[in-house]
Amino acid sequence: MSSALATGTLDSAPPTESGRAENRPEAATRPGVPRWGRRAAAVVWRVVKPSVAILTFLAVWEIAPRTGLVDKVFLPPFTEVAQAFFELIANGQLGEHISTSLTRALTGFVIAVAVAVPLGVAIAWYRPVADFLNPVLELFRNTAALALLPVFVLVLGIGETSKVALVIYACAFPVLLNTISGVRTVEPLLVKSARSLGFSQLAIVYKVVLPAAVPTIFTGLRMAAASSILVLIAAEMVGAKAGLGYLITAAQLNFQIPDMYAGILAIALVGLVVNAVLVFTERRLSGWRVAL
Repeated sequence: MSSALATGTLDSAPPTESGRAENRPEAATRPGVPRWGRRAAAVVWRVVKPSVAILTFLAVWEIAPRTGLVDKVFLPPFTEVAQAFFELIANGQLGEHISTSLTRALTGFVIAVAVAVPLGVAIAWYRPVADFLNPVLELFRNTAALALLPVFVLVLGIGETSKVALVIYACAFPVLLNTISGVRTVEPLLVKSARSLGFSQLAIVYKVVLPAAVPTIFTGLRMAAASSILVLIAAEMVGAKAGLGYLITAAQLNFQIPDMYAGILAIALVGLVVNAVLVFTERRLSGWRVAL
């Protein structure tokens, strides 16, 4: 009896304030920030957050020369550099130099990718190929591309061929090594499932291995794209009649300091655009991945 009374007492106990608040219909529909407002705020913050650091950097660049923290002759304010940048665009010089550098860089980049990706798949997938080529790869992968610039110039001359060949060498190893890593780290269960379904070796590589290795391969592509621009600029500074590297060197020798910084700014913008294109392409090719 007492236990029944106790149970009845517990069952009929009045709800607490928190319980009443949870059971109120208006608690679930309490007006607050609209969903579209939260989304808009998130988009704005996503755009503003990286811009804060850039605007701070540009503000320091503008203020430091004007206040005497650095010599205005050697580091002009950002507004003067921006003015020189737009003047180079208006007279067509910047477009000519950018197109020349991009032609060289993209030619070397495309050739390097066309060679390095199939070679990386072959090395990662077939052990005899890896055993045969690994000693040569280990020898050259630790040799900096710029260290071989005199060799390329001596063998191939000072023209376009040596510059494109240097870009190919600089781009090949990031793409090759990341392709090997991507293929070797593919989930073995995927390969076993494809074999159990009767896929041929070529079909497994094309339909299973390469799609699974796309993120790692594109990491190598982005590294190679950055290397292609940097190495090419250094090569153009040594011997060229056009290109961003030539623009920077010529401006320095003629003491046109704002033009020199405008060329450096153009290199940064070109690198950002190339990286954005590669990131967009990666997302299009790897849309099957589940976002973490």
